[in-house]
Amino acid sequence: MESFWDHLHNITDAKSIISQGGFYLLLIVVFAETGLFFGFFLPGDYLLFMAGLLCATGAFDVSIYTLVSSLIAAGILGNYMGYWFGYRTGSLLFNKDDSIFFKKQYIVLAEKFYDKYGGMALILGRFFPIIRTFAPIFAGVVKVKFKKFTLYNIIGSIAWVVTLTLTGYFLGKKYPQLKDYLQYIILGLIVVTSIPLVIAFFRKTLSKNEK
Repeated sequence: MESFWDHLHNITDAKSIISQGGFYLLLIVVFAETGLFFGFFLPGDYLLFMAGLLCATGAFDVSIYTLVSSLIAAGILGNYMGYWFGYRTGSLLFNKDDSIFFKKQYIVLAEKFYDKYGGMALILGRFFPIIRTFAPIFAGVVKVKFKKFTLYNIIGSIAWVVTLTLTGYFLGKKYPQLKDYLQYIILGLIVVTSIPLVIAFFRKTLSKNEK
């Protein structure tokens, strides 16, 4: 019998999500990571890349057109859910106690990212872990105009899904042997997507020390 940690590993491991959960679990995970505050730990970036790669090699039995369009829809709906949640809960989030599934610092991080990039944060934020989850929630908290949010939401989802999924797909078509090195690809993507957060952490630490 699988333990809790085995189940947790399965929903945080891109290959397990695709091979064991299939197409619908893939969509649920993308939806959760882009709109539910407890979904920040899910493997969004390399899940999209992996889906495209496995689709190209025939290991994932779905057409690339269906895959991309469905992932875009899941990303859009996820952001709408995050916006609605932030809009309804508002300042209550800043008073919520920290837990394993929620950290107030993530909302603050999204706030700073939004202050720096404005509405573009909803597009650029798609490519950064944690920001991807909390940017739409913060947009709801500050009550960004719904039409404006919708525009950035759609553009952001299309850019994120198309960039990562088609990169994986075309690399898989050209180099099908890449599927034998999935663990190294995942590790590389984790490192690349974590760099901006590490830089932000050190900048924050340095600014505190200078005060």
